[in-house]
Order: sequence, then C-alpha cells, then structure tokens
Amino acid sequence: MSAARPLTTLRTLAALATLPLLLTACGYGSASTDDGKQTPAAAAGAKKLSADEVKIGYFPNLTHGTALVGVQEGLFQKELGGTAIKASTFNAGPSEIEALNAGSIDIGWIGPSPSINGYTKSGGKNLRIIGGSASGGVKLVVNPKKIKSLADVKGKKIATPQLGNTQDVAFLNWIADQGWKVDAESGKGDVSVVRTDNKITPDAYKSGSIDGAWVPEPTASKLVAEGAKVLLDESTLWPDKQFVITNIIVSQKFLTEHPDVVEAVLRGSVKTNEWINANPEKAKASANAALEKLSGKALPADVVDPAWKSIAFLDDPLASTLNTEAEHAVKAGLLDKPDLEGIYDLTPLNKVLKAEGKDTVDDAGLGTK
Repeated sequence: MSAARPLTTLRTLAALATLPLLLTACGYGSASTDDGKQTPAAAAGAKKLSADEVKIGYFPNLTHGTALVGVQEGLFQKELGGTAIKASTFNAGPSEIEALNAGSIDIGWIGPSPSINGYTKSGGKNLRIIGGSASGGVKLVVNPKKIKSLADVKGKKIATPQLGNTQDVAFLNWIADQGWKVDAESGKGDVSVVRTDNKITPDAYKSGSIDGAWVPEPTASKLVAEGAKVLLDESTLWPDKQFVITNIIVSQKFLTEHPDVVEAVLRGSVKTNEWINANPEKAKASANAALEKLSGKALPADVVDPAWKSIAFLDDPLASTLNTEAEHAVKAGLLDKPDLEGIYDLTPLNKVLKAEGKDTVDDAGLGTK
C-alpha cells in the first residue's frame, strides 16, 4: 500500500484532529455520550466471541439510522451473542476519529470526509472502511421569496455545516460547475457560503441571516417546516442517484485481533438494513424512538417523515463516490490529492453478503491488497 498524503494546512483543516467539529452529515455539540441506556445487555449465558465487548460509535442523526435501529431493536446484540455492545454517540467527526485512534471505540458509523481525513492523516494506518450504511439525505433548501430558480442562488447567502465538511465540499463543487467563483476558505465570492452549525441553521434561516442552506437531514426538513423549499436534492447530481453519506469504519488493530466480532457487527448491519427496507414505517419510528432516548425529544412528523424518505439504507459503501468526493475536495483546494489505496477492506462484508445470499460489493480499486 502506498503512503497516504496529508491534508492541506488550511487553518481550519489543520485543526480537524483536535477540534470538536463535524466532517459529516451529522449534528454538532458535545464530543460523545455513553449510550448505555439504549444499549441492550449481552444475552445471558450466550457464547462470547473473541472479545468480551465491542465499542461502537455513531451519531444521533437519521443518516446513522442503521446504528440507531440496529441497537434499538437488538439486532446487533443478537449476532454478537455473549459479546456485549458498548455504544457511544458523537456529535463531531474528528472526535469519533480520535476515539477510534485511542481505542475508546472499535467500530464507528461516520461520513466520508472524516474517513478520508482520518485515513490520510495517519498515513493509512488507523482505520479501514468495512461497509456502507446510507446514501442521500442532502438537499439545497432556500427561501422561496428570494430564490425561485437555481440561477437565483448567485449573490445569495447559503449555509453549509462547516468548512471542508461533506456538504460544504459538495456545494463548492456545484458552485464551480455553474461557472461561479468562491474563495473556499473565506466563503466569499459569487455566492456567500456561510458556515453554520446545523443546530443553529434553522434559527439563522428564520432571522433572515441566510437565504438557504445545503444541508443533511433532518436539518433540511427542519428548514422546510419553517417555510423553505427544496430547490435541489443532491442525489440528482450522482449516477443512479446514490452517493455515500455514512459508512462503517473499524480500527485496524481491532479488525486484526477480532475478525469474528467485526463480522458479527457487519452481519447485524446487513440484517438491520434489510429490516429497515422491509419495514420503513416501523424503522422510522424505531429511529425516532432512539433519538428521543438520546436527546430527550423526538422529531415531529413534518420533519422525520420527509427526512427519512430521502435516505437510502444499503450495505454497499459506494466506493467510487467516496473517491469522487475526495476529488471534489481537491478541486476546491481543500485537500491535497490523497492516496486512498487500502482505505477499504470489504472482505468481511462480502463474506456476510454471500452467506445471506446477497450480491457482493466493490471497493473501486481502493481495497487492501
């Protein structure tokens, strides 16, 4: 495997490894929370695998619905038997990467940007992407009184979650495709790109300080509930309307030492996605119940219904789209061209898929040799 190249030294990106900021389609706030209240106990008397427990991490967000539902419904625990799950939730991509590096978690659900960042910053030594989880769930929503067409976006103030995050990169790439110019770091140019925490984006919209936002769910649907309109669904910009928004990563150390546990978690993920797709209404209610346990408040129907509908849950990590997202970051000047060879190890997932009678998935030439 070739050595991975580091990120550029932009002020914000250079601090990604330590700041509690988000590089994926998730919320903001505290670094992590022990999710013990939601985690089911290991089955009494059941046979343990090679580890007493597996520590998993994910975000309290609908795009991490596989983890939310899999834990809530006990589908992971069923596959793990006597090996217990210890779950932690994160509101920041870098903090989850830090937790993985420190051994505080073994497996995590996370977006493409922190996966790429974590891999390149470690020289390809700290993680592997081992599976997919979700696609879609990102929209450009705007004030219909100020923006009536895509051309009207020029000259307006549009929010993204954070400089260099997955949605920020996608929006900068879309702006470039329109022939408009924006300085990536400052956000100034033909469009004003306003980096705004997802938590406060709805208030920023209500106050009129932004004219719209390129954001993930459920933030997009929260804005729609405030009167915004969906101008563009990002999925329409991708082949087959699919692009990775959440994938599954694992510590390389844990993968080497406990392949049976990794395989069990992946089996739980595959079965959870199958259950979600077979029971969309029950799965939506389960995810919302999990969010209520974690945050103390469930999402209202006018937010959760459209948000859930726009997310596809799948096992395929859509590797080619991760590579494309990296190319978009390079094009925007936010990332030196990375060497992503070896970022994927899909052998355990494909073993599970074959056993379940499902089609195997491809690593787009970015797998381990």
